[in-house]
Amino acid sequence: MEPRSFDGDADRPRSAGANTGRVLVIGPYLRVRAGNAEAQSESHVQRDAEARLDEATGLARAIDLVVADAIIAPISQIRPATYIGKGKVEEIAGLVKSLDVELVVMDCALAPIQQRNLEKELHAKVLDRTGLILEIFGRRAKTREGSLQVELAHLNYQRSRLVRSWTHLERQRGGFGFMGGPGETQIEADRRLIQERISKLESELKKVQATRRLHRAGRQRVPYRVVALVGYTNAGKSTLFNRLTRADVQAADMLFATLDPTLRALNLPHGGKAMLSDTVGFISNLPTQLVAAFRATLEEVLEADVILHVRDISHEDAEAQQSDVDAVLRQLGINPDDSGRIIEVWNKIDRYDAEQREELLNIAARRPEDHPAMLVSAVTGEGVDALLAAIEERLAAKRTTLDLSIDAADGAGISWLHRNAEVLSKELHDGRFDMTVRVDETKRDIVVNRFDAVPHHAT
Repeated sequence: MEPRSFDGDADRPRSAGANTGRVLVIGPYLRVRAGNAEAQSESHVQRDAEARLDEATGLARAIDLVVADAIIAPISQIRPATYIGKGKVEEIAGLVKSLDVELVVMDCALAPIQQRNLEKELHAKVLDRTGLILEIFGRRAKTREGSLQVELAHLNYQRSRLVRSWTHLERQRGGFGFMGGPGETQIEADRRLIQERISKLESELKKVQATRRLHRAGRQRVPYRVVALVGYTNAGKSTLFNRLTRADVQAADMLFATLDPTLRALNLPHGGKAMLSDTVGFISNLPTQLVAAFRATLEEVLEADVILHVRDISHEDAEAQQSDVDAVLRQLGINPDDSGRIIEVWNKIDRYDAEQREELLNIAARRPEDHPAMLVSAVTGEGVDALLAAIEERLAAKRTTLDLSIDAADGAGISWLHRNAEVLSKELHDGRFDMTVRVDETKRDIVVNRFDAVPHHAT
């Protein structure tokens, strides 16, 4: 469905008849003008209004809603009561009636009072961008941890919206037991019950996080390095994950196809191994509740030795999407400009013809040497070998290769080396093991001092 601009004088669509689950998507986007700080601060790179609305309709369809219409409603300023102006509210109310829709999705973050007022004026349920993303996450979470995180985020969101037009919230509940009196209002009871559930969820998540830390500590003892995939939702991370690891993780052309994190072994070109982590996709204006709730899941990114920022380079809003991902990385405490840790992956080059691809290669070639871009197609496999080589090179740069000789009877020392270093070679000569190991810089001095290790010299 092509999005239409709705600026006060657009033609009204004809009635579409009754249908269950029909939704009207509204894009109430601020007009970008000189000095309009609110509009200019939405993103470091301004996003195209039609692309934003297309993404919003994709979010709605991701939970099987039937989009009756999608409309851009440009606004000059945000109204405290209803977000949009009175005239637009009346016109949208007319659309709600003529299209016979049950739900209006506003592609913005609504305050509780704005949501309540819009529901009264439009005579339909209203969902903002945050609520819509929470609904998607609620459906997609499969693991115990993912479900707990989504429920926690949803409850924190719901707690702030108990002022909505729930009819039972104005009733009083009587006292009980030996004490009379009016008791607590229903809104207070609801808030108390929600807080109790939040406290229980936080306690359960702490146990899950402790288990994840144990698993992570086990991987560090092996030790396998961790490579994490990050990127905008639907950038092709899961398809690339499957291509790199020969796994069978769900990959679909939809927003948030992957929610729960997945770890698989990654075989490097020269026989080494790493762990590859596929994480939840980012999105513009990602609700802060979700960034906080999914921090435990995203710890895989925080702990990763190398981060692959996968971009759908064919998308019309590719630059804005990059800016959005960088913003979330900064929220997590990761510097997106850390070229020693982050590799930018330009995915979906199979969508370009030969001439366009040559132009893209020239653009990539002009980038600074310390900020290269790897061009790949996760679908066809083009560029994947070069990407693997770049990953291996980046991981090797963080480690030191050492030669040492150890008494074969020193079982404790040999065991320590296997736990804390990557043993590249091990040969027995005259009762001693001649070993070549690769270690993190943090453990280099320990190995040098304890085992009289010296820098490795290739023969």
